[in-house]
Amino acid sequence: MNRKERRQLLKEKQFSDASVEQNKISSDKGRGFFQRIYEDEYKKLIFIPFAILLIAITIIIMNVVQTGEFVNKGFSLSGGTAITVVAGNINIDVIEDQLKSNLPDNQFSIRVLSEAGVARGFNIESDMTDNGEAIINELEKLSPGIKDSDSLSVTTMGSSLGDSFFKDAILAIIIAFIFMSIVVFIIFKQASPSLAVILCALSDIVVTIAAINIFGIKLSTAGIAALLMLIGYSVDTDILLSTRVIREKKGRVMTRVYDALKTGITMNATTLITVIVGIVISQSPELKQIFTILLIGLVIDIINTWIQNVGILRLYLERKDRPKVKSESNGQ
Repeated sequence: MNRKERRQLLKEKQFSDASVEQNKISSDKGRGFFQRIYEDEYKKLIFIPFAILLIAITIIIMNVVQTGEFVNKGFSLSGGTAITVVAGNINIDVIEDQLKSNLPDNQFSIRVLSEAGVARGFNIESDMTDNGEAIINELEKLSPGIKDSDSLSVTTMGSSLGDSFFKDAILAIIIAFIFMSIVVFIIFKQASPSLAVILCALSDIVVTIAAINIFGIKLSTAGIAALLMLIGYSVDTDILLSTRVIREKKGRVMTRVYDALKTGITMNATTLITVIVGIVISQSPELKQIFTILLIGLVIDIINTWIQNVGILRLYLERKDRPKVKSESNGQ
């Protein structure tokens, strides 16, 4: 390339840059504040989900240091004793104070069992493995005769069996994640978009587990099922976004992003409404835990998909489509 051609190429590039800048100024007039931030400051916004992920990892590490487990496990995963009592007059505070005062070395989780908003009984879960004798004796002091009544039922699970359930559940999540990753790589056949989808799904799971620890939720087998469902929900919106942005060539990148955003947010909104209704009307503790974990995970997925994943995809496309004027000039 001679000097005249390089000068002409430089003029064309300057004219192109001026046109782009003029178009940007014109388009700014029709954009709102948040839209400008979302479109122009995506390189800064992408640090928000990464910061959340870092905080979540820190919370999980602290939980490991304090309890020896990365997540708080419930009765079905840790083993222990569950006692269910059907009773009309319930004062959870009195029962909790009684157990904590007389059995200070044990852990208890007490919740009211209700039907149509009316309390019908209560459930006590404990790490004790004595068939609930100590707890039943304390309940007998508060309500004489309850020990021999038909309103009381006891379920005991050994710690080894609970630990086995937990290991199998974690293995199921890992296998599901591996197969999901393989399918994503097969679909896109490109490292950056595939890794973006996988990172988003992993972030959803990690941050959700951290939130479970923060809110004091005791993870059960039902909660494991919710985490498996969350992987599917996360990948669903991420594949939708990546397919629209990478495979479709019509229109600007942000036009394709907004097109995917409308569909994705509609999907998330309908699911969130269903989950919230389930939390409000469900009487089953297992169902409530599933709905609660899905609610947390879906809110986190909105941040990770439409900020983190969008930012990664835009950086990938910019690098892929970047003009190579400088390298061509040096080559000549």
